Amino acid sequence: MRLGVNVPNFGPGTDPGVLRQWARTVEGLGFDLLMVSDHVAITGDVAAQYPAPFYEPFTTLSWLAGVTERVRLGTTVLVVPYRHPLLVARMAANLNDLSGGRLVLGAGVGWAREEFAALGVPFTRRGALTDEYLQAIRAAWEDEGDYRAGRIPLWVGGNSDAALRRAVRIGDAWHPLRFTLPWLRGALERLKAVADEQGRPVPALEPRIALRLTPSPVTGPDRLAGEGTVEQVAGDLEQLRLLGAGTVLLDPFNGDPEETLRPGDAWRDLAAVAAVHGAADAAPDAAG
Repeated sequence: MRLGVNVPNFGPGTDPGVLRQWARTVEGLGFDLLMVSDHVAITGDVAAQYPAPFYEPFTTLSWLAGVTERVRLGTTVLVVPYRHPLLVARMAANLNDLSGGRLVLGAGVGWAREEFAALGVPFTRRGALTDEYLQAIRAAWEDEGDYRAGRIPLWVGGNSDAALRRAVRIGDAWHPLRFTLPWLRGALERLKAVADEQGRPVPALEPRIALRLTPSPVTGPDRLAGEGTVEQVAGDLEQLRLLGAGTVLLDPFNGDPEETLRPGDAWRDLAAVAAVHGAADAAPDAAG
């Protein structure tokens, strides 16, 4: 099982130099994947959680592709209804080609009503538009022509039953976001049931979890996967491996924009998890 990092591409502490340092830190620690978020119009509802500056994901990933060599690059998640599907198909294909086949396209429906209004996109149709646009993106890639898309993994994000159905119907993987492990186990049962109903294979599991290290254990039924001591997080990762996760994306942003002014805190936590995960991976070899 591989690990990735959701890098904050927003907030008062974020600028090109910090983004470059984030990318080099993530790659240097041995993580496999770097992902960023998506907003276009930083309306009031967006700014309350993810204040400006907010760096657009395709632009940001293109910049980071040039300062990295190995790490995969992706979106968690691109808000599909915000852009014409042929534009997304071309930008994704070009970025994948220019980066040496490193792109992962995580896609979702979005949530910010004010942002939808600012962009002139009907909020109530966001699910139907996402389905339509993702089908068009896939068709453009399969038609190839001058897209040169290669094989871009499409991860369908979201925790709703509609997202489960969309992942089975259109996606290569399901990309649930910040959850408890008991919830995930139940959702995976629903995912399999949906796949059986549609006569389709169960999509791969590629989750995003919180990362919030604490000096003492976090207890209680509401504890998110990735919260607690480094030992608890290591245990969560092992449970996710047993559930079939291919890549687990760690999200070190926990809701306070001031966190972006202190990226070193997140880098320290990521280094601790990378060390534990690396030791766990090496243990069978050492025993052998």
